[in-house]
Amino acid sequence: MTWLVEKNRSWAEWAVTRILRVGPVPRHLAVIMDGNRRFARKEHQNTLTGHTRGFHKLTEVLSWCRDLGINEVTAYAFSIENFKRSKQEVDGLMDLAAEKLAELLEEKEKLSKHGVCIRILGNLTLLPERIQRLGAEAVLTTKNNDKCFLNLAIAYTSREEMSTAVGELCRGVSEGQIQGSDISEELLEKCLYTRGTPDPDLLIRTSGEVRLSDFLLWQSGFACMFFTKVLWPELTIWHLFGAIFYYQRHYHTLAEARRESLNVRQRMVEESDIEVCHTKFGEKVTAEHIAAQSLSRTERTDAFLEDLNKRTVSYLKEVCNKCE
Repeated sequence: MTWLVEKNRSWAEWAVTRILRVGPVPRHLAVIMDGNRRFARKEHQNTLTGHTRGFHKLTEVLSWCRDLGINEVTAYAFSIENFKRSKQEVDGLMDLAAEKLAELLEEKEKLSKHGVCIRILGNLTLLPERIQRLGAEAVLTTKNNDKCFLNLAIAYTSREEMSTAVGELCRGVSEGQIQGSDISEELLEKCLYTRGTPDPDLLIRTSGEVRLSDFLLWQSGFACMFFTKVLWPELTIWHLFGAIFYYQRHYHTLAEARRESLNVRQRMVEESDIEVCHTKFGEKVTAEHIAAQSLSRTERTDAFLEDLNKRTVSYLKEVCNKCE
């Protein structure tokens, strides 16, 4: 198998795995797979060889995550900024992506057996048609799988993601699907490419760089950040163990901060509903007015988000048909 590799573990690796699983284990791991090019130079290989080794490392990491109980992984595969690299490197990366997505589709029965859902995060329109088709087909083929999730950020930056989400909200208001007062942090969040997925609990960046490079900026507000100097193709399960141990040391502080943020967000929504009711009814606002406003807002936003999801699925189907 190419994507669902099976690795034999040493007794020490299994022992540490069991110990770590006694404590809190991140449900969602995000990775910035940095260092492929430096690895290639170090090994006196061409750049594409480094990226190929980086892909194989990702499949290993997915295997480690399954053993540890991490059921969602988001990998920063290709930034929009990467299009600025040399044509030779970009073309090589596109060919590699097409090859690996094609291999993934060949394994769709095994992906279904293991319940693996594939999501593509990013602006597909920026990619070559063959990548668009393969990516759309992978998403549609696996969308009903629900045991574990692999999110591939391709042609992605967080700024582009957020501006796209704002555009969707503006469209919803202009078309009368939602009202301006319905817009909130929660609704914006549900318009991001990552909608329907929990925020990452742990974010790992390799190669010694200590920055996010426009990756999951919105979603990582309360993630534990782990930066390591090891190059991505040289990452071992012991580096992952270290990252999870680091996460466990900071778990309670991060969990409390996340709870406080959610409480503040909920209060802001409630206050917005009360303000809308005061605008409509003046000082004679009752609990029934507020409940009715909350219900109507929920109905509007739910219908808007359902339409957004239908639009997304329709677009993916259109890509598959257009590129055949």
